[in-house]
Amino acid sequence: MAAWIHTVPEEEADGKLAELYDLTRDPSSGRVDNIMSIHSLHPEGLNAHNELYEAVMTGTATLRKVEREMIALVTS
Repeated sequence: MAAWIHTVPEEEADGKLAELYDLTRDPSSGRVDNIMSIHSLHPEGLNAHNELYEAVMTGTATLRKVEREMIALVTS
């Protein structure tokens, strides 16, 4: 599906953006999700989004991963 927000395609990414794409690639699909690629024109934003996601999804001992995923689904 074509996005109306201009993004840098994965195959055209280089340097820092290519590194960040590799970090944010969905392990199940092998692709960079659209929600992450919209930051491609501002790699610092992509990095911040990824760090926030990692902190929220791995930063608690009181909620199981499935519970964190459910909260993310409901609030997104």
